[in-house]
Amino acid sequence: MSKPKVFVTRAIPEKGFDLIRDFCDVDLWPKELPPTREELLQHVRGVEGLLCLLTDKIDGEVMDEAGSQLKVISNHAVGFDNIDVNAATARKIPVGNTPDVLTDATADFAYALMMAVARRVVEAERYVHAGKWKTWNPMLLLGVEMKGATLGLVGF
Repeated sequence: MSKPKVFVTRAIPEKGFDLIRDFCDVDLWPKELPPTREELLQHVRGVEGLLCLLTDKIDGEVMDEAGSQLKVISNHAVGFDNIDVNAATARKIPVGNTPDVLTDATADFAYALMMAVARRVVEAERYVHAGKWKTWNPMLLLGVEMKGATLGLVGF
């Protein structure tokens, strides 16, 4: 029995890609930038599955170009704003996404940004690379101490 043909619009983490490759005949978009509309339409022809990213507009035209054998559309993103879910529903094509995949990463990044601002990391990096650093100075790029600070969430 032949494997279903799937178009993946960009490289994803190897762990997830291995699962797809094990069960499917994969056409992986090799470039960093997303495929153009024309390239997307060309690559979806005849596929049974489509794994896209939030930068890929998946509408009725893409689904029709893929053909009636298109069985599933998966979005490697938390949302699905890039997919016309009504068009997929009308064609009885289920649409999936990856909810909660970025929750921890978003929290980590928010913390990293707070620390970078408080401790003036970007400013210090520019200072050093500009050749301005001469020696340690207790007042140089001091920043704000985070110990004991309270974080308030607005609009949560």
